[in-house]
Amino acid sequence: MPGTGIAGYIARWQPSSVSPQAAGFARAVVTQVAPGGQERAKNLLWAAGRLADWATGLGLDPVPEVLLHSSVTGRFAAHAPGLTGVTRRTLRTNLRFLARVVVPALDPADAPLPREHAKAPYTAAQIGGYLALADAQPTAARRMRAAGPVCLGAGAGLIRADLRHVRGSDVICRSGGVVVQVRGARPRAVPALARYQDRLLACAAFAGQDLVAGGTDPARRNLTTPLVAALAGGTGLPRPDTSRLRATWLAECADLLGLATFLHAAGITCSQRLGDLLATLAPGSEADAVRLLGGQR
Repeated sequence: MPGTGIAGYIARWQPSSVSPQAAGFARAVVTQVAPGGQERAKNLLWAAGRLADWATGLGLDPVPEVLLHSSVTGRFAAHAPGLTGVTRRTLRTNLRFLARVVVPALDPADAPLPREHAKAPYTAAQIGGYLALADAQPTAARRMRAAGPVCLGAGAGLIRADLRHVRGSDVICRSGGVVVQVRGARPRAVPALARYQDRLLACAAFAGQDLVAGGTDPARRNLTTPLVAALAGGTGLPRPDTSRLRATWLAECADLLGLATFLHAAGITCSQRLGDLLATLAPGSEADAVRLLGGQR
């Protein structure tokens, strides 16, 4: 039977590359796990054997309560000599699995933590509704200060401090389009999407050297309060949210770039690998960004 064969393989496992004491420890803990295949058993035996060989050399007792403690397995994976990065990650994964099964008291289950998901983008009709409400404000100042954050958020993806610090003079016709000069911690020039450009230029001209979103203090924290007050009450419109305005811009730019098609074709589901690749590439020029991100006039 397969189980008997795997048990026999585990009982016979005694490679020359680890000490008999380390091999005995590996056989004992892997037997408790009862792996479902010989390849899986082999990987777990190697992980436990190499751990025990390294740890006993430091004077640690070869018992599961000691060697499978997270402080020991973590130090082994990080500092044992002669291992490649891939091997370290594989060994750590296998040792954590052994610890969860053999000494579960040392590795209690993680408490579930909330995960923040991306906000849902607004539809074109919802953005049109907000801009219509901005146009319906009773004074020119209120019309411009209500439309400005919508255009900067949905049209250029600005949020929080980047949005609060924009002055009229930061909105510039340049590189074949309209760009917003962002200052602060991440200075950059962001092309505004074409359909927001005329309205954004009007808001910027009205603001001049003042803040497009209104007020006199760019460090203020209640930017959304006047925005919500101005744009609330539209039939069927959700509460205005600057995070959703940015998500709207992100979704439209991703569509323009064909990002979903590229990720699907490349078989990429984890953005970390994509970030690692992008770290090796240089961004294009401002004119490239205007052209790629739908900012041409």
